[in-house]
Order: sequence, then C-alpha cells, then structure tokens
Amino acid sequence: MPAKESKREKKERRWAALQEACCKYNKVIFVDVNNVTSKQISVIRKTIRPMDAAMIMGKNTLMRKAITHLATEPDEKDDDYAERKDDWKARPQLSIIKDQLNLNIGMIFTNGDLNEIKDVLDINSREAPAKIGQLAPANVTVPPGPTGLDPKQTGFFQALNVATKIVKGNIEIVNPVVLIEEGQKINGSQAALLDKLKIRPFEYKMHIQKFLDNGKLFDAKVLSMTPDTVRAKFAAKAQMAVALSLGSGYVTALAAPHLIANAFKNLASVSLAVDYDLPQLAAMKAAAAAGPAKGAAAAGGAAAEVKEEEPEKEEEMDMGGMFGDDDDY
Repeated sequence: MPAKESKREKKERRWAALQEACCKYNKVIFVDVNNVTSKQISVIRKTIRPMDAAMIMGKNTLMRKAITHLATEPDEKDDDYAERKDDWKARPQLSIIKDQLNLNIGMIFTNGDLNEIKDVLDINSREAPAKIGQLAPANVTVPPGPTGLDPKQTGFFQALNVATKIVKGNIEIVNPVVLIEEGQKINGSQAALLDKLKIRPFEYKMHIQKFLDNGKLFDAKVLSMTPDTVRAKFAAKAQMAVALSLGSGYVTALAAPHLIANAFKNLASVSLAVDYDLPQLAAMKAAAAAGPAKGAAAAGGAAAEVKEEEPEKEEEMDMGGMFGDDDDY
C-alpha cells in the first residue's frame, strides 16, 4: 500500500503538473466546479485521460504562483537556474490563464477537439433543485396539467400568478408559465412551489465559462455553434452587406453581381422595346418564342365559352276573357 502524500508533496505534484500542462497543451477549458461531486470529477478525469487531456484543480493561490514562476525568465541567482535556462521561453498565454483563476475554477488542458471534451462534461451531470438565493442558469417553465396537490394549496400558485383550476379535487395548471427567468435570483416562493411539484430544473455539472485556444480567449457559447449555425450567420451578414452597398451606392465585391444583373435587365428591356437585336438576348427571345402565345390562350378561352342561347319564343296562349266574355253576342 503506497504511503500517503504529505501536504508538501501534494503541492509539489500539483505545481509540477500545472507547469507541465501549460507547456504541453495549447488549449484550456475553464470550468465552474461549484456543486460538482468528487465522483463526477473522478469519472470525467478518467474519461478524458485517453483523449490526451489533463484536468488540473487546486487552490488558486498555488496555481497562480506556479504560473508566475513558469512565466518569469530564469535568473542566475535562482536555485533552479541550471534546470530552467535551456527550456524557458516566453509564453504570453500564461497571463491569460492566470487571470481566469477566480472563485471555484478548474482547468482542462488538451490539444484535441474541444467539443469532445464538452460532450463528456454534458454527459456527466445530475439533476439539481432550485435553491433560495441562487442565480438561475436558465429559464424554468412550469408545464400545464395536474399537480397532485389539494385545493388548500392554491396560495402558492396565486402568489406567483400561475393560473389554475380545480379538477376532480386536485389543482391543475392551465397554461405553461415561465416561473424563473435566466439570471434571476430564486426566492422562497419559487423554490417552495418547484419542490412541491417535484421539479428539479437545474443540473450539477462542470459549466464551461471560457476557453483558451492558441493564445486567444473565447466565450463558452462559441463551442455550441455548429457549422450550419456559422453558415447561416455568414449568409445573413452577407445579405446585410449587399443591401447596405446597394442602398448607399458604394460598390463592393458582394454587390457587384447584383448591379451587373440589374444593368443587364435594364439593357434588355430597352432593347426589346426598340426592337434592337443583341446577341446576349437571343436565348431569351428563343425561350419567349417557344412559349404559348397570348392569342392562343385567349382563343382557347373564347372557344370554351358556351354560346348564348336564343330566347325562346313565347307561345300565344288563349287565356279566355277575364270577365267571362268568351261567348259571342
């Protein structure tokens, strides 16, 4: 059985592991580890190890000192000058890493695909209840339907403006209601209602705060963007640039094809109006000639019309004398 590490040995091991990771990897994910269990951390650590990724956690003070030592150029007066002088080089990204070490932050170092690491973090999560005073990480919507609560407890719903009705002696929510909005501090009534409804709206997991990629710091939302999202955003911005160019009259490479097409349309309309032949219009004229003629369509419509029927001649009917004067006198 291996001997238990002393505090000093543990610090030295973490110090060396952090410095080694900072030199080996060029990508760092900064994660919030609040409310994350030691079992979750252990499972994630084992899962990402075959992916050539390393999870580093420890006291911020110790990690800042280790990074500062690594970023400082060796001096001949230093005890470890001989060990560091040959391998030392300037690493500007170290200052960025050090600035992120606030509160309960952990780091995952890798040279691989960051989205694969994100998938591992998302899988290893567990449900969490809403706690009083907690800032909601996302919107919380209460679904419609039966609640299983008796009518005596309608006060909870009325205090939160949740429309209800009584069905078969139970409270039933009429419409879905956004009970808590993202970023809102949860109050006692909200937490109590969710607890009564047995709704655990949040999850305990490592939430990515930011990530460092080749010396540049990015927001966590960038990892959620798919190639389709990028293409859609690019197309929308390109359309906006074209509209701005056409509206202002300032010609750009994006607007040039539209301007050329509009100019050709104007030229074609003038050419057709004055019956002037242009070689470029030959295909258009041929297509127009091959289409159905307007007269044919009109003739077809006329032929389909039903001939008006001649009015029937009224037959002369002998109605007799109105006053019974049929007899001859």
